[in-house]
Amino acid sequence: MPAQPKIETAFQFLNRLNDSQIEQLCALYQSEFWSRGRKLADVRRAVERSNVVCAFCDRDSRLVAFSRVLTDFVYKAMIFDVVVAREHRETGLGRRLLDAILCHPALLFVEHIELYCRPELIPFYEKEGFTADLKQLRFMRKTQKPWTTRVKVKLAG
Repeated sequence: MPAQPKIETAFQFLNRLNDSQIEQLCALYQSEFWSRGRKLADVRRAVERSNVVCAFCDRDSRLVAFSRVLTDFVYKAMIFDVVVAREHRETGLGRRLLDAILCHPALLFVEHIELYCRPELIPFYEKEGFTADLKQLRFMRKTQKPWTTRVKVKLAG
């Protein structure tokens, strides 16, 4: 008989990460194909510049779930980096994380809350009211190298 997923209810909610937790987040990113290779300095900048951060730590103060939001607080909010540590998946923690985001006081009056996800996660997000049917709208992307890698900069000194 397969082991049942561990269901833990004693998670601590965080809306800010300290240096140790940012390091744990960077390590958590390395376990996911979509975020593997992110560098600690870049992760720190992304977290610090996000408008809303929602995360959970376990009883041992280890970061086990994280997401961040960029928003204008009126029309649009974009959810990024929804990640739950593998050992805590299928326990309801992802739903708790999404609830924390959607119920965040700073986001209650935002007209559109958006995200993008892998195809296998569409049913999870549809249960929360998200839809891929955007009528005439299409998500578009332009990938570019960051300016610092495109331009050789000589610093005086």
